[in-house]
Amino acid sequence: MNYRDWLQQLIYKIINPVVKGMVKIGITPNFITTTGLVLNIVAACVFVYAGLHKPGELAYVGWGGGIVLFAGLFDMMDGRVARVGNMSSTFGTLYDSVLDRYSELITLFGIFYYLILQGYLWGSMITFIALIGSLMVSYVRARAEGLGLECKVGFMQRSERVVLTSLGALFCGIFAGCEAFDPMLILIVPLAVVAVFSNLTAFVRIAHCYKLLMKK
Repeated sequence: MNYRDWLQQLIYKIINPVVKGMVKIGITPNFITTTGLVLNIVAACVFVYAGLHKPGELAYVGWGGGIVLFAGLFDMMDGRVARVGNMSSTFGTLYDSVLDRYSELITLFGIFYYLILQGYLWGSMITFIALIGSLMVSYVRARAEGLGLECKVGFMQRSERVVLTSLGALFCGIFAGCEAFDPMLILIVPLAVVAVFSNLTAFVRIAHCYKLLMKK
């Protein structure tokens, strides 16, 4: 069992009581997925609002990061509710995948716009590259699965991207008063890691698919 599977099982044990409660009162996986998207839209709005009306007040960045992290729980719960409540469906799988992409891209757009408004052009470019990488990781997997190939390899998958982005924003807000260095680096450095490794993951997946196809 790799670290992702071990961590996933640990989180499942924690959220299972909540999941069973949701199933009991009739909450559907698609409702949970939609709620996750709405929360990410709210987080993006917080970033944009902070850039437009609260320049220099990094507490808003922290709140945005906290909302993104909370929304990430819904991303795990929708699939769990579907399995525990026997509500899995082909449309639900498609709906979840599409809204996950929207959630991630909307969040990164909010951060991108915030950094531009604060004058961090290089930071906004890093965020844009992270956005491209995030999209391509999912796209390569989707195209591979359309060709009948399993393609889940690579380090920087959605859960890692969400955790790095949300914690970067959250701790940027927490350490807003730090004078030893620019607190904005706490947000930008994790985004740089996402930018590098998400694009690397996309190419690793392409190489993986090439090897599989060459064996056929």
